[in-house]
Amino acid sequence: MPNVRFTVSFLRALAASAVFFATGALHAQALPPGVRLGMTADELHAALPAVERVQRPQRLTGGLLGSWRATPVEIAGLMFEPTFFFAASELRRVEYVATAQAAPDSGASAFGQLVQWGRGVFGNELASRDPGSAYAAWTSGDTDVYVQQVSDPRRASVRLVYKARQLRDGSEL
Repeated sequence: MPNVRFTVSFLRALAASAVFFATGALHAQALPPGVRLGMTADELHAALPAVERVQRPQRLTGGLLGSWRATPVEIAGLMFEPTFFFAASELRRVEYVATAQAAPDSGASAFGQLVQWGRGVFGNELASRDPGSAYAAWTSGDTDVYVQQVSDPRRASVRLVYKARQLRDGSEL
């Protein structure tokens, strides 16, 4: 019986360590405190006083405009630059992008860590992989989250995106 007690104790300690690690990882990849999709630019500025307007905002389909940027944050060993995209005066998308040309694995390790984090937080992912890129996506309530890695040596990058879920009627496709 002593071996069973040791094994159970060991497994409990291992589980507690995993929870501790997952909580730290979650904090690192979660939206910044006070930030939520659907908020206004004034609410974003109140939640993150250090955000700055982007000189040349990036435009995406659906009227999205990447008009605010925050201080880069380290996630999974890479420095990610967060950009906040608005449409119709609401925050609809948050992108964390890191260049990975200097990483020996073109960001594969960071991508793998983010996928593991996503599995722990959101469950199993929808994934695809082809030469030069990998993608994993989850849905949580009214939010879509995805991680993407591009491993082209000239433009290697890793991207973590939170975006407002847009449901479409089949007749609109």
